[in-house]
Amino acid sequence: MMTQNNHNLLGPALLTILLLLAPLVIPVYWVMLLSEILIMGLMAVSLNLLLGYTGLLSFGQGAFFGLGAYTAALMLQAGYENLFLILLAGMLVALLAALVVGFFSVRLDEIFFAMITLGFGMMFFSIAHNWLDVTGGSDGLPVFNLPSLNLFGFQLTFYTPINMYYLVFVVVLIAISLLWLIVHSPFGLILKSMRENKQRVSFIGGNVKTLRIAAFAISGAFTGLAGVLFCLFNNMATPEFMHWSFSSKPIIMSIIGGTGVFLGPLFGAGIFFILEQIIIQYTENWMLFLGIILIPIVLFFPQGVFGTLRNKFFKQGSK
Repeated sequence: MMTQNNHNLLGPALLTILLLLAPLVIPVYWVMLLSEILIMGLMAVSLNLLLGYTGLLSFGQGAFFGLGAYTAALMLQAGYENLFLILLAGMLVALLAALVVGFFSVRLDEIFFAMITLGFGMMFFSIAHNWLDVTGGSDGLPVFNLPSLNLFGFQLTFYTPINMYYLVFVVVLIAISLLWLIVHSPFGLILKSMRENKQRVSFIGGNVKTLRIAAFAISGAFTGLAGVLFCLFNNMATPEFMHWSFSSKPIIMSIIGGTGVFLGPLFGAGIFFILEQIIIQYTENWMLFLGIILIPIVLFFPQGVFGTLRNKFFKQGSK
């Protein structure tokens, strides 16, 4: 009989193999779409460290995404070509910003926490939109030269959609693996405990504020990494990344896929983008019809599409 651990590992392993082979059999357009799904999926999984595991709803994740993107754009315009340095710098800038925002935000709960993160996010958006000399204002910062990677003496560039996809795939795979280790570590268990009852965690000696700041900083850092990837993929960093409407996308993706399942937000990102692509073939008002479709999803899949289906089939398979 297959154990629960085998069930838990089989799905991610099959998904990894499918994503690895997908560019070999699908059109280039869908390769680019899949790259975007993976990047936004990483942002959604990073957000879910707060939403699903810590019980904090943040409307300011776009700020960290945008900071990662702008860090990459500014470094590339300044002539930096080291890929690893750009990725780490984007994470570090987002991490530092998340520490500052988290310091002021984590004292609050529920709607108050959501509103203060929204306020910080719009503050970053306003700075990026108005600081023309640095950010380019509403026009954004274009990226003309992408970093390359030297592998065993072979220079690998990322100007083709397939090469860019594999860069995104590898970085997202490593990032999500690290987030999985964090979620399943003692620290992750404490986050779940705070989600259920933060008073009890405080009573047994846990510093709720410090733990929340740590979770917020980690989430911000990986969101910044997603921003760096999107800058490289999109050849652009714009203030729109920091707008509250952009921050709402990973929330929607997490709810669609399931906040109670680690990979739920990643599947939610896939569902979100595929529905968008199908709807825009028939109408420009895709957001209206997407909303109509999302309502029954929320009503009939209370744990998200992926979470509900996984729980149903796993329970049936274990009987």
